[in-house]
Amino acid sequence: MARAPREMTVEDVPEADRLGAFPHPRHTEAFYGHAAAEAQLATGLASGKLHHAWLLVGPEGIGKATLGYRFARAALSGIGGDVALFGDVPDKLSVDPDSRASHLVRALSHPDLLVIRRPYDIKAKRFKTAITVDEVRRLRDFLGHKQTGDGWKVVIVDCADDLNVNAANALLKSLEEPPSGAIFLLMSSMPGRLLTTIRSRCRQLNMLPLEHMALRQAAEQALQQSDQQLPSETQWPLLLQSAEGSVANLLSLASDDGMMLSKKVDQVFGSLVRTDWPAIHQLSDEFSAVSGAEKFNAFIDLLLGRLARTVRAAATGAGESVDLETASRVGVQADLASWAELWETLVREKAMLGALNLDRKAFVLDCVMRLSRLAVRG
Repeated sequence: MARAPREMTVEDVPEADRLGAFPHPRHTEAFYGHAAAEAQLATGLASGKLHHAWLLVGPEGIGKATLGYRFARAALSGIGGDVALFGDVPDKLSVDPDSRASHLVRALSHPDLLVIRRPYDIKAKRFKTAITVDEVRRLRDFLGHKQTGDGWKVVIVDCADDLNVNAANALLKSLEEPPSGAIFLLMSSMPGRLLTTIRSRCRQLNMLPLEHMALRQAAEQALQQSDQQLPSETQWPLLLQSAEGSVANLLSLASDDGMMLSKKVDQVFGSLVRTDWPAIHQLSDEFSAVSGAEKFNAFIDLLLGRLARTVRAAATGAGESVDLETASRVGVQADLASWAELWETLVREKAMLGALNLDRKAFVLDCVMRLSRLAVRG
C-alpha cells in the first residue's frame, strides 16, 4: 500500500515575506530600534483601548513585520486591560518565547491570528503577483467566529501594497465594520498607493530607517539565527552605509553576491558619462532568469539607494565623500530637480514592475540609460 504524502507545513512552503534562508520576522525575538512605535502599541494594548486598525509605514526591511508579529504574540497571550490596574503601563511587547501563544504564532497556527499575504502557487512553483480577493475573503470566516479566549483577534496584512483592487475593496469592508476585539495591522512601504478610504480607517504608525547601532544588532541576530558568518569589522562601515537603515538590505549585501552587486553599482556610477554598455548588458542578463529575481531586487535597491544619497548630497552639501564626489562629477547640483524626479520615477516604476511582472533586463538597461543621459547633460 502506497504511503500517503506528507502534509506540507508552513516551513515547507516558500513565503513571500521572508528573505532567503533568514528567519521569518515571526521568529525574531529581540527587537531593536522603533522604541516609540512599540511603546504606542504596548500602551494601547495594556489599557485595553486600542484603535482597531493600524498602518505600519516605513521602508522595506526595517522591522514593520517584526513589530507586527511581536504585537500579535503579546495580544494573543492575554495582555490587556487589567495590566494597567497595577500602576505601571508597559512600553514593550515582551512575551515569554516559550509561551503557548508564542509557539502558535511562530507556527501560524493560532486560531485568533490570520495572516494575509501573497500566496505561493505550489503547482506553478511561484508566488502570485498580488494579494488576491480570495485571500482577503478568508476574513469572513475568521472574523465570524468568536475569539478562543477573552483577548483579541489579530489580522496581519503583509504587505498592503500588494493588494489588488478587488482585494483592497474586500478588506475595506472589514475595516469599516470590524467586530469587537479585532485588530488589523497593515504593513506598507508605499502608503500613497493604498486606497484613500483604507488609509482613513487606519491609525498610521510611521517607522524610520534604523540607526547604525540598532541596524547592526538586528542584522547580527538574523545572521546568528541562520548560522551564517558575521561580516568582518572592516566590512561593517560599508554595509551600514549602503543598507539605508534596512535589515533586509544589509543581509542581502552581506552575502558574496551582495558585495559583488554593490561593486557593480559603484561601477555604474563611476562611469555614467562613458557607460560600459557591454558590461551592463552582461550584468542585466543575470537578472533575466527566474532565479535572478532576488539579485535583481538587490541590485535595483542598491542603485536607487545610491542615487538617493547622491541627490541628497548635492542638495545639502553634506554626506559621504563618495556621494559628494559623484554628485560633483556628474553635475547633479546643476539640475537637481531632474535628478530628484528621476529617482521618484524609478522607485515608482520598480514597484509597478513587480506588480506587472515586466522584463527585468529591459528595466535595468533603461535605468542606466536615463542616468547616463542626465550625467551627460550635467
